[in-house]
Amino acid sequence: MLRYIQNMGRAFMLPVAVLPAAALLLGIGYAIDPEGWGGGSAIAGMFINAGLAILDHLAILFAVGLAFGMSKDKNGAAALAGLVSFLVVTNLLSADSVALLRGVEVEEVGEAFGVIENNVFLGIITGLISAALYNRFSGTKLPDYLAFFSGRRAVPIIAVFVMILLSGILYFVWPLLYNGLFSFGEWISGMGALGAGIYGFFNRLLIPTGLHHALNSVFWFDTVGINDIGNFWDNAGEQGITGRYQAGFFPIMMFGLPGAALAMYHTAKTEYKKAAGSILLAASLTAFLTGVTEPLEFSFMFLAPLLYLVHALLTGLSLFIAALFEWTAGFGFSAGLIDFVLSTQVPIANQPYMLLVQGLVFFVLYYFIFRVIIKAMDLKTPGRDDAVLSAEAPAGTEEGEDLKTAHDDRYSRKADQILIGLGGKDNIDTVDYCTTRLRVNVHDDSLIDEDQIKSSGAHGIAKPGKNNIQVVVGTEVEHVAEEMKRLL
Repeated sequence: MLRYIQNMGRAFMLPVAVLPAAALLLGIGYAIDPEGWGGGSAIAGMFINAGLAILDHLAILFAVGLAFGMSKDKNGAAALAGLVSFLVVTNLLSADSVALLRGVEVEEVGEAFGVIENNVFLGIITGLISAALYNRFSGTKLPDYLAFFSGRRAVPIIAVFVMILLSGILYFVWPLLYNGLFSFGEWISGMGALGAGIYGFFNRLLIPTGLHHALNSVFWFDTVGINDIGNFWDNAGEQGITGRYQAGFFPIMMFGLPGAALAMYHTAKTEYKKAAGSILLAASLTAFLTGVTEPLEFSFMFLAPLLYLVHALLTGLSLFIAALFEWTAGFGFSAGLIDFVLSTQVPIANQPYMLLVQGLVFFVLYYFIFRVIIKAMDLKTPGRDDAVLSAEAPAGTEEGEDLKTAHDDRYSRKADQILIGLGGKDNIDTVDYCTTRLRVNVHDDSLIDEDQIKSSGAHGIAKPGKNNIQVVVGTEVEHVAEEMKRLL
């Protein structure tokens, strides 16, 4: 079950990866026409409407993206099944269809069916079911006279009939489910700034398992009515409130974690300082510019778990403070400088530059708290243990010698080294990846050599389940994953 949820978290990143495009388009549009919001400029209106074309159809993107991402061989037929499934369910359960079935006016149907056409939660359900159907029936063999519809072509057809059955079930279940989810969203929203702080704390705490994506979907998308990202970039909602589940991340990702990196550098042993500094500087720049923090977080997450708990608490505090003072900004991908600059152009952003002031405070907090704890408890952060910090293969081994001559490409070298550390080709079951991590299933986890993996330049390793290994590579993970697949 845990492995399934983790795979779902990885698949979430496929539709989410489209959001930066929407943020860029909307940011440009609002910058051109900040007062008319596109109504006073045809060019601005073009950019804004192009961005809204993405945001207004997130449910379809999730249906297609999850169906494709959760399929066993990432085939387009799975994505098509996801699209077909979503269209069938949303048409059968639309307000007009339900009103016709009940013989009442559309206004009497109820809110649950009125919002079903762009509900992300329904997109997730249909996407996951479509992927399961694809994995089960894509190898189906039919008689010769129906052979054209065999295999992958059969899946969208099967999906149609399954979705008719699902629609019949949801006709009775959906109103209860929707009302329950909506009540949960209202409960969290009703907690105000405290609710934002609690969310921020658990968002970071779940990073090692990869389950934070499921939590994020509750607050960022239209699953329970909050839809913080969509509403912010759509310039909808209430100024000072919309964006509260995003704003507090900017001080952490742009300032707090780089402050922690500086503390780790200053407390590193002299002989390791240069190597630790190069790793921490690269990870800090990535966090500041793009908001991708996993390379930096994994550099101390398992070496010093206490520091990671402090990091989670400070993240919760940051979201609480930003929400309390109603300083808001938003992101399409993550809370880095690029998204921050774009979000300041959205009219609904409220005193976003105060987040930079808050960020400077958190830089100081992270630096001194991390430095004091590291020194007081002699924590083995980067540069304070005997781990090899270079990206070279261990000398003196036949595999290491082979690695130095086998490929000139650095992605190939890194893939080779990680593959050796994972126990070799015969120990690998499957290889996949998400934003920054390789997600690998191995046959025997006792063969894993963590020092060898880290010698490749990987930032860290997580073991969320037996035989389930996640290697934090960084933003170049896609290239490394493709090289590993080639080697396998």
